[in-house]
Amino acid sequence: MCWVLENMQVPILDLKSQYRSIRQEMGTALEEVIASQHFVLGTVVEQLEDELVNYLAVKYAIGVASGSDALLLSLMAIGIKPDDEVITTPFTFFATAGAIARLFAKPVFVDIDRDTFNISTSEIRNALNKHKKVKAIIPVHLYGQSADMDEIISLSQQYQILVIEDAAQSIGAVYKTKKTGTIADLGCFSFYPTKNLGGWGDGGLITTNNEKLSKLIKMLRVHGAENKYYHKYIGLNSRLDAIQSAILRVKLKYIDLWNNERLKRAMSYDSLFQKEGLIKYIATPITKPNRNHIYHQYTIRVFDSNIPETRDKLIAFLKQNHIGCEVYYPLPLHLQECFAYLGYKKGDLPIAEKSSLSVLSLPIYPELTDSMQEYVVGKIKDFFKK
Repeated sequence: MCWVLENMQVPILDLKSQYRSIRQEMGTALEEVIASQHFVLGTVVEQLEDELVNYLAVKYAIGVASGSDALLLSLMAIGIKPDDEVITTPFTFFATAGAIARLFAKPVFVDIDRDTFNISTSEIRNALNKHKKVKAIIPVHLYGQSADMDEIISLSQQYQILVIEDAAQSIGAVYKTKKTGTIADLGCFSFYPTKNLGGWGDGGLITTNNEKLSKLIKMLRVHGAENKYYHKYIGLNSRLDAIQSAILRVKLKYIDLWNNERLKRAMSYDSLFQKEGLIKYIATPITKPNRNHIYHQYTIRVFDSNIPETRDKLIAFLKQNHIGCEVYYPLPLHLQECFAYLGYKKGDLPIAEKSSLSVLSLPIYPELTDSMQEYVVGKIKDFFKK
């Protein structure tokens, strides 16, 4: 491998390149919204919802203000009350557990699968046998790969509880024949700018095949009103705006192409790490059977008895060489200060805790070039050679 560009810059994500490829379409879409002077909900939002219904093969799709609100509204819709328990993973973005706590319900954290970083179904079963107030499970399809939904759905049916999929990182990912976010009672998506399908600000979506839940969520997103100024429920102001919808409608046309390009980039990383003999230092992502991976993140795990020091030194080295990288996530939720009242302590969920000390996400996006990837892997090789 030849390292001809020693001063190359490789950001962790390059949205400017994406924008340049669709700039004209974006301009046209935005001009139409501006000319209409209709900026909240309305026709453009409805068009996006219809297109996502078709893309995801689900009956109902409801646009909301953010992925965080999608989780909160979903929990409200299924009637989560104070002191109810909701099982979820500690190895994810804060919003998943934050939505539970916002309703004064209790997050029940269980450990994760060592290979995929997704929630462990055996640990869900253990928690269901131990906790008697569980009303729901929120699995997260982390980094772009589905959790084991067959087992999760089976457990939910056995214990007569509901399942809300956190698909914020996995739009377009498939489990067997179904896209994530369409398998359980409700699915929650985020359109944060860094997502595979991202807007120019916050935005979210809730999906369901349940007509009653869809009608309820549509009311909850507008302060619980079906007719203006007549409020049946206490809801939220959580409306997806027309500008974000217009942007997302343009990008949705390219999502499968972009996801396929991410897969190619991931396969290239896999090959380069193998070729350069780095597999003894790091583990590349594992995709389980019956599912694909859309690589919202390409996350390696650093092998070393001296973690996280080695991992953190690698981060510093990469950044010194103008390579973007991030740790998703450096402290599991059960050890966060705000959840101290739940009584978890260090060592309770060892796989999640060890993962937080060893994972590292590398640049992954459709516009990433072969030479950029060679540069990234070359620098990682340089680091371990030292």
